[in-house]
Amino acid sequence: MTAAQDLSPRTFDNEDRLPRVPLPTLERSCARFLDWCAPLLSPADLAATRDAVTGFLAAGSPAHALHAELEAFDAGAHSWLDRFWPHRYLGRRDRIALNANFFFLFEDSGQGQVDRAAGLVAGAVAYKLMIDAEELPPVLQRGAPLSMEQNKYLFSATRIPGVEQDTARTPYTDEWPGPSQERHIVVAHRGRLVRLDVIGPQGHPHTVDELTGALRAIVEETPAAEPDTSVGHLTTKARAQWATSRAALLACDPANATSLDAVETALFCLVLDEAAPDGPLAAADQLLHGNSANRWFDKAVSLIVFANGAAGYNGEHCNLDGTTVISMIDAVLESPTDGADARPQGAPARAPLDFVLDDALRADVRAAGEDFAAYAAGTATTTVSVDFSAERAKRLRCSPDAFAQLAFQLAHHRAKGFVGATYESIATRGFRHGRTEAMRVVTPEIVAFTAAMADGGADDATRRAAFRAAAAAHVSRARDCQAGQAPEQHLWELQMILQRRGTDAPVPALYDSPGWRTMRDDFLSTSAVPSPHIRYWGFGSTSPTCIGVGYAMLPGRFDLYLSTPRTASGQMEVFAGELPGVVAELEDLLAADQEK
Repeated sequence: MTAAQDLSPRTFDNEDRLPRVPLPTLERSCARFLDWCAPLLSPADLAATRDAVTGFLAAGSPAHALHAELEAFDAGAHSWLDRFWPHRYLGRRDRIALNANFFFLFEDSGQGQVDRAAGLVAGAVAYKLMIDAEELPPVLQRGAPLSMEQNKYLFSATRIPGVEQDTARTPYTDEWPGPSQERHIVVAHRGRLVRLDVIGPQGHPHTVDELTGALRAIVEETPAAEPDTSVGHLTTKARAQWATSRAALLACDPANATSLDAVETALFCLVLDEAAPDGPLAAADQLLHGNSANRWFDKAVSLIVFANGAAGYNGEHCNLDGTTVISMIDAVLESPTDGADARPQGAPARAPLDFVLDDALRADVRAAGEDFAAYAAGTATTTVSVDFSAERAKRLRCSPDAFAQLAFQLAHHRAKGFVGATYESIATRGFRHGRTEAMRVVTPEIVAFTAAMADGGADDATRRAAFRAAAAAHVSRARDCQAGQAPEQHLWELQMILQRRGTDAPVPALYDSPGWRTMRDDFLSTSAVPSPHIRYWGFGSTSPTCIGVGYAMLPGRFDLYLSTPRTASGQMEVFAGELPGVVAELEDLLAADQEK
């Protein structure tokens, strides 16, 4: 552990001092995998999975050569996960809009659209310049530094579609060394894109007043786009299809390359929507998918401000996780004003970004917009605000996250009648280039807890004991994940090494075992990003039967945004309806023990 007095105050200077993500042994990951999937399996399926693991570990299994290759890679990399993340995120071939991007709904400010947008832009630019100068203080957790690497990919970062795999166009790379020197953002309004300089020629940001004037002019002077000319629709397509459309754009006219370059290198996207959502659920839904004519879903950062001043964020996930984004948002919302370097410089330069489209591209744009609108309509969502808080959980001598997850399990069991595979994202930024670990929530103790709660003959003491055991098991597993001791990403990377080889070698039976398939088939996909400045946050569902749960348990509140395919909306509504009662029931159960 790095001593506090040895820490550098510069943003990125502590990265090489962080411990490396440990590479588990093959045997340890297989043992954990069996432990993690066992509570979800029938005896027959567990036996079949044990046989598959035995074969995977056998002397002649290709697993040993795959692990040796991963060990060799790890010896020369920042982390053995350095190839895993690009393949996990950039390798997905379905649409990222709604499926992968995530959103945050900000607290209201009482401002109108233009004033709010100008303050957000000014705050974001100031944050960017702090990162450039490495003056953004390193984040500490219990006195130890966390990885700040993801901050390199907040600004001028854009995902580029590929036929077989996407790429990420970002600064701080061999192709684009150091921080971005770009001075512009892209403003989306009424289905059109406008390039707007937010930093002047001498490197000083424009003032809030100057930005306000420029944005007001864009709102007042931008004509509505024709329905089949808003190229942002194309970013909603499955990735290989979008890659084909992008190639057609570039081939259609040389001017399109210039416009695409301006979008892709922009510091970020500012969306000025004409919609005025009525309430937080409507605003959250618009942030998750919205009017795709007015989006560019491949941008790492899109700040979205509605006509009524409600605002939020939508972002691409390949290089960014929620903890990094929320640090930026907290800073921007706490100080949406001129940065120290802002200077009056007159009206910021702005220019429309037009695309030349032939009939085929117009038809492509129109179809993409219609397809995505139908896809978004097929998603059901709701918000839940529960009368509970992190402080109340702690008073009950319980980890707030363990309380939340046990409440989810009990509500899900009552909604669907069984315990289902559950994913929880666990941050691992304590490691060099650390991101997240995949935690599988269901333990034998959770199965026993839900059974005790369903047993009409169980008394309160039995149920409390079951709760305490399940909460302790949850905390223990979360700590293992935080320490880099989890099986799934290790075994998954071995599978992807085999896939990257491109051979006809048979895939080990483990990857088609009941345990591998069942453990990863989520019925609940959960993630927590608490912030006092965020009303709700969330993401789309990950499968036809999954409920996506974006939650935040804070000192004063417990709020959730849920999403699922509309075909499963009835079960989601039952789950949402059960949650408040489940939380109250568990609070009463634990409180009664403390009163004795």
